[in-house]
Amino acid sequence: MKYNSSKINPKVEYFSSIADRWDKWKSRNSYYHKNIEKLMQFLIEPRSSVLELGSATGDLLDSVDPSTGIGIDFSKKMVDIAAKKYPKLKFVEMDAERIALGRKFDYVIMSDLIGHLGDIQKCLVDILNIMHARSRLIITYYNFLWEPIVILSEKLGLKTPQPRQNWINTHDLHNLLELSDYEIIRSGQRLLIPKNIPVISWLVNKYLAQLPFIKKLCVVRFFVARPRLIDKKAKQYSVSVIIPARNEQGNIEQAVLRVPKMGKSTELIFVEGHSTDKTLDEIKRVVKAYGKKWQLRFAVQKGKGKADAVREGFRMADGDILMILDGDLTVAPEELPKFYEAIATNRGEFINGSRLVYPMEKQAMRFLNIIGNKFFSLMFTYILEQRFKDTLCGTKVLFKSDYERIVRNRHYFGEFDPFGDYDLIFGAAKLNLKTIEIPIRYRDRVYGETNISRFRHGMLLFKMCLFALQKLKFH
Repeated sequence: MKYNSSKINPKVEYFSSIADRWDKWKSRNSYYHKNIEKLMQFLIEPRSSVLELGSATGDLLDSVDPSTGIGIDFSKKMVDIAAKKYPKLKFVEMDAERIALGRKFDYVIMSDLIGHLGDIQKCLVDILNIMHARSRLIITYYNFLWEPIVILSEKLGLKTPQPRQNWINTHDLHNLLELSDYEIIRSGQRLLIPKNIPVISWLVNKYLAQLPFIKKLCVVRFFVARPRLIDKKAKQYSVSVIIPARNEQGNIEQAVLRVPKMGKSTELIFVEGHSTDKTLDEIKRVVKAYGKKWQLRFAVQKGKGKADAVREGFRMADGDILMILDGDLTVAPEELPKFYEAIATNRGEFINGSRLVYPMEKQAMRFLNIIGNKFFSLMFTYILEQRFKDTLCGTKVLFKSDYERIVRNRHYFGEFDPFGDYDLIFGAAKLNLKTIEIPIRYRDRVYGETNISRFRHGMLLFKMCLFALQKLKFH
């Protein structure tokens, strides 16, 4: 489909006139463009369907390894060059402000395009027509504080000269996305030094550029957003509730009696973790006694730790939605329908419990544990660029299909988390899942003692925070 207009757009004429020199201009600023490619590779899951608006000569689209990749540009010369360079991809002559495509994409890229649009809000609204509920829109744009430097660079021949742009700030774009019915998943910044100065550029851009206040000076800003598609009535999904149980003999029957039935069907899967009491015997008794009324299954984990137990339960699960309910029942099973409602209505894609809103029962969490949780909350909010009030609440809910995506991408982080909480949180953040927290009341244990060592496990969690900084913030 070709871009068609009775009046020639001067921007079309301009970009067509420099199409033959575009790649040469880019090579002068290859450090900047390679950095944008690296950002997109981090944000976009490989082998996804990807549309790039304003694709120019196709380098960025090719770099994200799409299963289906389509680039549109209003310059026919740009499209022709891109098609010759990357025959496995499809390039179409089309105006980003007049999109007419008969399909939807997993990701839509707008890199350094916002500045050239005549009506940003209309374009953002039109893009919704080519996105499904799980699609992501990724926007990069110049920090308007850099406008004088960019203009000077163009005059000195250090950067591709371009027509006058819209210079909008972060608040402007945030507002436009909200007006256009998007939810912002994450935002960030990159590059204090957009040119390659050996060692210095690497050190400054990797670490210094991510520090509070200083990051506001970076040249590149980016947003990741999803369509705001909230279903007022929850859809019907099947649910699997995974209950890791080590030395929880006195809580097994109560878990069965108190977990509400949700969605189309609800199954409970106990994963016993080498208990020293009679937890396994109790699980077998309860499964036999209640198996005709409830969908009950159990397994004995082969490895050790909660993470291993949760993964075993997830592997066994048949439900569309996966829920974790700790066997100590300090989070009341009666709270689970709130989590179901949140994910089934598309208010979030990764639902995390928060124990730090309502007052706790006296013995529910010791003082040092509370301090530790608040510290890790601040760390994670900074690292993940999404607010996390309680990273260590065991109750977490996500779709099985998203968990399988986390498993496929686990190689990025490796096997590092014996608890399983951070493995899921990091994985969800890497996939840009929409995270929301459900406040719950945290109660005293009725049976047994905690399996957590405050100091030993606290130090391990701190090390994992440092690990996350390298993988998610300083990547």
